[in-house]
Amino acid sequence: MFKKISTSIFIFCFIVSVTAQELTIPQLSQYIADNPFLMSPTYAGIGDHIKVRLNGLTQWVGIEDAPDTQTLAADARIGNRSGVGLLLYNDSNGRTRQRGSRISFAHHLTLNRYDDVFLSFGVSYNFNQFRIDIEDIQENNGQLPEDDKSTTNHNFDLGFLYRYNKFYFTLNASNILNKDLTNFNTANVINEPNQLRNYYVYTGYNFSKSKNSKLEIEPSIFFQLFESDGRSVTDLNTKFRFHDFEDYYYVGITYRFLNDQVGKPLYVAPIAGLKKSNFYFGYSYQVITNEILGYSQGTHVLTVGMDLFQGISNCRCMY
Repeated sequence: MFKKISTSIFIFCFIVSVTAQELTIPQLSQYIADNPFLMSPTYAGIGDHIKVRLNGLTQWVGIEDAPDTQTLAADARIGNRSGVGLLLYNDSNGRTRQRGSRISFAHHLTLNRYDDVFLSFGVSYNFNQFRIDIEDIQENNGQLPEDDKSTTNHNFDLGFLYRYNKFYFTLNASNILNKDLTNFNTANVINEPNQLRNYYVYTGYNFSKSKNSKLEIEPSIFFQLFESDGRSVTDLNTKFRFHDFEDYYYVGITYRFLNDQVGKPLYVAPIAGLKKSNFYFGYSYQVITNEILGYSQGTHVLTVGMDLFQGISNCRCMY
């Protein structure tokens, strides 16, 4: 009898976990590792090469079953004014699992070729598979749940990017379609929002003392708003990039907070990285500042990558 009750409680918790999912990958500091395509389809094809980035994110080290995410992103230009990209991801959070992909297309327009003013439009098709890992429950209790509450979701992202010399501003809408709740028990989703949409802005500027200066300072802001419950977060970022011909090195810091708790950061993360020849490496360690601090050693974000098959484009909008 006790085992049956325990199993029911476990399954109920898992159902709540499924219905509460955003059905998307966690958007933390991965984009700062010179990988903005991970955040927005508008960056597909910007860069005169095929950009490949592999990212691993392990949250709240020291806490059992903490979130863990891996992504593989690649984008490349097609023609002189367009780009395509592919993102694959695997994400786990406790007993919940989600895997998926994004296929993106972007087109880049030149508004003023003398002042380097460009406007880009991007769209992504998203495919997501979500399920509960019930293997341990079956093994330990010898009872099979009637429904594992797995679901498949199809969705789209839209965005635009404005660039003026060293200034950039991108506005995006992610998961614009509502979530399909037909696979879930109605009693468990009475208060469950079916709106997956979230909106985010990313903007910044690259400062340098002169055109040939080796030091570049890049402050940037990332803002994300979730439509379902109105919660929002902001990242304040600063990077110091040192150029050595075509290679570069950078250090910096990011500060994330809920917008109703500006003075109470979710984390503060030093960042560092380098690009040597065609190889890229980036690392960030997120220092947790909330109540989880007593149980966790922080969050690790690691990025490695390659820039392949460099070529020449006739349009500066691709640089």
